[in-house]
Amino acid sequence: MKTALKKSPIPKTHAFVVQQLNQPIFDPNWHFHPEYQLFMVLKGQGTRFIGDHVKQFYVGDITFTGPNLPHLWKSDTEDPGKRAEGIVVYFDYDFIGESLLQKEEYIRLRHLFKKSLRGFDVIGKTATIVGKKLKELPNLQGFDAVLGLLQILNLFSKTEDLKVLASSGYTNTLREGDTERMNMVYAHVMKHFTRKIPITEMAGLTNMTTSSFSRYFKTHANKTFSEFVSEIRIGHACKLLIDKKMNASQACYQSGFRTLSNFNRQFKAATNCTPTAYKESYKMK
Repeated sequence: MKTALKKSPIPKTHAFVVQQLNQPIFDPNWHFHPEYQLFMVLKGQGTRFIGDHVKQFYVGDITFTGPNLPHLWKSDTEDPGKRAEGIVVYFDYDFIGESLLQKEEYIRLRHLFKKSLRGFDVIGKTATIVGKKLKELPNLQGFDAVLGLLQILNLFSKTEDLKVLASSGYTNTLREGDTERMNMVYAHVMKHFTRKIPITEMAGLTNMTTSSFSRYFKTHANKTFSEFVSEIRIGHACKLLIDKKMNASQACYQSGFRTLSNFNRQFKAATNCTPTAYKESYKMK
């Protein structure tokens, strides 16, 4: 974990790095780094954490995150025979150069990089176009590769097909030791969210008092612990509704909710639609 925070993935001899991932899971840990990151999921699914944003991820998702924005793509491990595949690009702010970024012609890119500090998903037609370009990027060499990345960034700077993720009030207050503690919290919740998780249990896990843990979590996650657990349960329920084709009642109880009325209320608050409407919307895609 310590090296993940300090070691840059970009060699000093290169302007940026593009990697094709093929591994059992994507991220083992909640982490952050000073580089910009562009990531596309080719295979696999699971739960994604970006700043204070939590959401299920699927094949085809394209996400851009700015420097030092904590993130984690936590792969589902229900089927050990499945692999996680993706394309990831890392580059620094000086990839283009500070002096050039201050010129009038680069104003759109400056705004884009500012938006990336909260992270954003690429959606709609832009996602289709960028997806093709990202798949071509690992095969390009030299300045052709640089031009390929610049074309993608130019598309981002001109489109409205960007969905910002972390809330406007989110700031990264994590230190290196905090990432390890938050990883412990996230791993425990992901393993036990289908049952009640008392705050005293989390306090004991992190060697804190209950009040200290509540304050600690709210400070670093920008939400209460109960709100966080609810988000994880809603995300899991979405997966059960779509992938497992369960009805609302089944998804409710298998996601850790105790009453259907509470599940329906929280689901609508999170997704702006009922579980049934959510399921029907995917049938039409």
